[in-house]
Amino acid sequence: MSEENKKFLSTIVIISIIVSSIFGGVVGFWSGVISQNADLSRLGGTFSSGGVRVVNEESAVVDAVKKVSPAVVSIIISKNLPAGSQNDLFNNYFFRQFFGNDFNLGTPNNGNQDYQNLQKQEIGGGSGFILTADGYIATNRHVVSDDKADYTVLTNSGKKYPAKVLARDAVNDLAILKIDAAGLPAVELGDSSNLNVGQTAIAIGNALGEFRNTVSVGVISGLARSVVAGGGFESSEQLSNVIQTDASINPGNSGGPLLNAAGQVIGINTAVVAGAQNIGFAIPINEVKGSIESVKATGRIVRPWLGLRYVLINQALADNNKLPVNHGALITKGQNASDLAVIPGSPADKAGLKENDIITQVNGHDITETNPLANELSRFKPGDEVSLKILHEGKEKNIKVKLEEMKQ
Repeated sequence: MSEENKKFLSTIVIISIIVSSIFGGVVGFWSGVISQNADLSRLGGTFSSGGVRVVNEESAVVDAVKKVSPAVVSIIISKNLPAGSQNDLFNNYFFRQFFGNDFNLGTPNNGNQDYQNLQKQEIGGGSGFILTADGYIATNRHVVSDDKADYTVLTNSGKKYPAKVLARDAVNDLAILKIDAAGLPAVELGDSSNLNVGQTAIAIGNALGEFRNTVSVGVISGLARSVVAGGGFESSEQLSNVIQTDASINPGNSGGPLLNAAGQVIGINTAVVAGAQNIGFAIPINEVKGSIESVKATGRIVRPWLGLRYVLINQALADNNKLPVNHGALITKGQNASDLAVIPGSPADKAGLKENDIITQVNGHDITETNPLANELSRFKPGDEVSLKILHEGKEKNIKVKLEEMKQ
């Protein structure tokens, strides 16, 4: 082979190597890009030609709110008052048992009142949610506690309906209302018996009586809490077994639903600790289910009544007060002189229960923080006889009590 031919072949080899290298690099680059986009696509979202991920901002919380908001209502409270007077729900004594004395939207004007010239005035607002398509609505008792007031339901679509209070439950701060309507959007009720601390909690309501369908998000902070044993509840026992949440609950959005991430109602927002940061409480929804059926069947909430006030005993309370047991219900009076430990004439009184007695069992079931007395009593009907194991002056006794129907 001539020298000239050798040079020609060498040139062809070099060019081939260069072209192959360039082609291989290009193919490798685009293969990597395609592979990267394919991997990222499995994470969700769409991608521009440059491989930038575009995230869809849909979430479980957004979906839950969209699902439930149409069934959340505002409850407007109106009353005939003298001209020039000013009053509102937030000055109500019962309301202040929940929210303290710091929230004040108005005070009575005691001067120049014309009692001959009464005017219908809006005095407050609350929240509620539609339970059935034919107009049954759940809210808090303290929202509709005034027998002389008129109540109007304002739906999310802007329609107004006069509302009738069918039943008020003093134990659970629950009320059932009815409006004359059909085809309404209704909530889906969840199961409050299998909740976990730390799971998502979503509150919706008429915040401050002004901002409809306000949404706040947090977690379930605690379960089976007891709120102010007997304080302000007339002849009730106590608000117990409630859900604690850090989702903001403001005056005015009490009575609204507490949701899980699936958009199911797990509780009714009812109270906050005045002066605290995001310590709110909700009635477990399972407490409402039986009440709805009771109202439909009888026109009222039928609930057994024992007639005493108590605090649940835990280890700290037992240690601080040198109690003989670390569980049970300690019968005790409330904060006011009129808040007797045992209601005169009640089933508890007839059975001989006394202040400082400790109820440790109901029909063989232990009374604990996670199984409070109210839970055990809710298993029975008025007229049922139950067996209580108690400690009276340090001695264990078994007594029979015949439960009566709680008066609404």
